[in-house]
Amino acid sequence: MEGEERPEPSSGLLADGHLVLWTLCSVLLPVCITLWCSLQRSRRQLHRRDIFRKSKHGWHDTDLFGHPTYCCVCAQHILRGAFCDCCGLRADEGCLRKADRRFPCKEIVLKPDAKALDAMPHHWIRGNVPLCSCCVVCTQQCGSQPKLCDYRCIWCQKTVHDECMRSSLKNEECDFGEFRNLIIPPSYLTSINQMRKDKKTDYAMLASKLGKQWTPLIVLANSRSGTNMGDGLLGEFRILLNPVQVFDVTKTPPIKALQLCTLLPYHSARVLVCGGDGTVGWVLDAVDEMKIKGQEKYIPQVAVLPLGTGNDLSNTLGWGTSYTGEIPVAQVLRNVMEADGIKLDRWKVQVTNKGYYNLRKPKEFTMNNYFSIGPDALMALNFHTHREKAPSLFSSRILNKAVYLFYGTKDCLVQECKDLNKKVELELDGERVELPNLEGIIVLNIGYWGGGCRLWEGMGDETYPLARHDDGLLEVVGVYGSFHCAQIQVKLANPFRIGQAHTVRLILKCSMMPMQVDGEPWAQGPCTVTITHKTHALMLYFSGEQTDDDISSNSDQEDIKDTE
Repeated sequence: MEGEERPEPSSGLLADGHLVLWTLCSVLLPVCITLWCSLQRSRRQLHRRDIFRKSKHGWHDTDLFGHPTYCCVCAQHILRGAFCDCCGLRADEGCLRKADRRFPCKEIVLKPDAKALDAMPHHWIRGNVPLCSCCVVCTQQCGSQPKLCDYRCIWCQKTVHDECMRSSLKNEECDFGEFRNLIIPPSYLTSINQMRKDKKTDYAMLASKLGKQWTPLIVLANSRSGTNMGDGLLGEFRILLNPVQVFDVTKTPPIKALQLCTLLPYHSARVLVCGGDGTVGWVLDAVDEMKIKGQEKYIPQVAVLPLGTGNDLSNTLGWGTSYTGEIPVAQVLRNVMEADGIKLDRWKVQVTNKGYYNLRKPKEFTMNNYFSIGPDALMALNFHTHREKAPSLFSSRILNKAVYLFYGTKDCLVQECKDLNKKVELELDGERVELPNLEGIIVLNIGYWGGGCRLWEGMGDETYPLARHDDGLLEVVGVYGSFHCAQIQVKLANPFRIGQAHTVRLILKCSMMPMQVDGEPWAQGPCTVTITHKTHALMLYFSGEQTDDDISSNSDQEDIKDTE
């Protein structure tokens, strides 16, 4: 035993040291690589942001282009990079600074020393033309080759092949293409600046050069509405129009954006609101502020591109229930040009709380669509409360409607709004109305309610005068509960029609009840609600997007005229 050799302790410690060293390397090396990559990515992001901040282009970076794309500098095929949402230029990350210096973007205003303000040449950009475009010279398809090829004018959107491009085309005057009657030319804004320096305000003479059909369009988009399509739409409208005409209302309030109307001829401007009914109401409130400022002559006509959840006002005006990109933006602009002007009643909703010795100032709302008390307001209040807590979870129309369905089903079981007839008194044009055992009352200004249901006309053989949004009358109906609301929406039941009136007065005698005005809900204690006519809004009605309900309503109206 004494002769046996024992292993030296130092060799065991050395083996353990090697094991620890390799373990540390295997752990720290990936961490170091990750940190290095993050540092490089941060540097690239700072580099891009610096270029974006100093550039005249409207650069946006993307991790993946949605279609085959080629860099405008090196002509290589790229999967990721940056694009300008004003002129459509696309560049790789490494070529971004060269592209920014080499290619000018759309000029919103021409330079004062321009030789001819009325004659503006084409602004050609090479490559990445739309696949469905055709050459203006040979009428053959452009952009069909897998490389950077062919040209596109960023103002008139005309395209031409490389081999068809001639010097005459490069110097040819641009007529702004199909949407010339909607575009504010840079030369017009340059002339306006000169006239304002000379303290002149006769803009009609400038507009006469653009033709009698010139109705410039201002686009107001809410990038947070509905499915968050607003950002993409803003870029598409900037490409087709002058970027100065396109605003994001989350960054530029409507009242500030609408001041552009004061630089245009009287009663010539049109506004396209891209958003939900709440965004439309926001814009119409800004139009009312223009009236208060004495700018009635510059009041625009308003069209709607529905991006919200309900979109009942948009549906009433013929613009459909929702926009999900199924038609191109160019077709939307064509629809705006074809739309007809109509009037929309706007109503003042005054809520006066009981008690407090009348020291509290009454709350005032402006109503475009409807006012309600009862189960549908309760569903809107529950939805609104949860959306305020987690807005990112409510960016899908399908999910939003599923949440409404959940709260409607819950109220069918709980019936929080029962015995409403015992809690309220209703007056129509000063006359008190006896109510049956209802759970909700809805006061309508437009034909649609609840995401596409024609509430007043209903169904069956009963004949009721068609609801109009410009007759100064309100339609008042009652519902028996959440389940009754669901039956009405699937055309299995009719509401309880209470009547029509010019003025509606509702007295809540006791308890807290949910109320809403145009989808903006709140919980209300004892009060008096008075609804009176406020003003008219100038809207645009598009007759091309008619639903089955619209067609049947129009046929019913024609039958009534025939009988008369």
